[in-house]
Amino acid sequence: MTQVPFDYGFGGLDFEGVICSPDDPDAPTILVFHGMEGRSDLQVRICERIVDLGYRAIAVDLFGRDVTAGGWDAGAAAMTTLIEDRDLMRDRLIGVVDILSNLPTVQRDSMAAVGFCFGGLCMLDLARHGTHLKAVASFHGLVTPLPEPPTTPIDTKVVVYHGWEDPFATPDEMLALATELTERGADWQLHAYGYAMHAFMAPFANTPERGIQYNAVIERRAWENLVDFLAETFSDVV
Repeated sequence: MTQVPFDYGFGGLDFEGVICSPDDPDAPTILVFHGMEGRSDLQVRICERIVDLGYRAIAVDLFGRDVTAGGWDAGAAAMTTLIEDRDLMRDRLIGVVDILSNLPTVQRDSMAAVGFCFGGLCMLDLARHGTHLKAVASFHGLVTPLPEPPTTPIDTKVVVYHGWEDPFATPDEMLALATELTERGADWQLHAYGYAMHAFMAPFANTPERGIQYNAVIERRAWENLVDFLAETFSDVV
């Protein structure tokens, strides 16, 4: 495996991603989107796990180098700005994905994406707006609907991994998401885990009084399902 940081720009911002590649130059590419913390070492470790499965992985920076350097407060502010302006979020998502899709080692027609927390919402919005990505996977993601959701069919496969005790995505909101995906004809799955809280994939998460808690058992169950989901998505490639 090779691991190479790289720079890219969009909308007047400077970003730093990390591309992790297996030996196979034709491997499908999985984009990995961060949460409120911005581009992180944990995100790169997720990329390494994905490379172990035989895929190329890219740690995507969606906030910019300056925000990442600014720590949690800067990340929270950047996340809030995007969530409150979904047109801005749409343009940045689509623009950044387009840039990464045109990297020399990436095959544009053989890509998927995974996201965590805020990145989970990014997965849903990519599917909602329509991209060339074959599939997206949302881990303990926000599910905030778009103010004016499109009505066109969703062609991207969608899987959602959700902790049932997550206070940031209530049962009513999950039902509304399921209804939305069904009405738009998506190939969708929802895996809800009992007693799991927000951020169940993040080893540093340890504030259960706020509904935020890492859960090793649920992490394993969700990851094992992701392995199967990606294998199904790229069954004609790997």
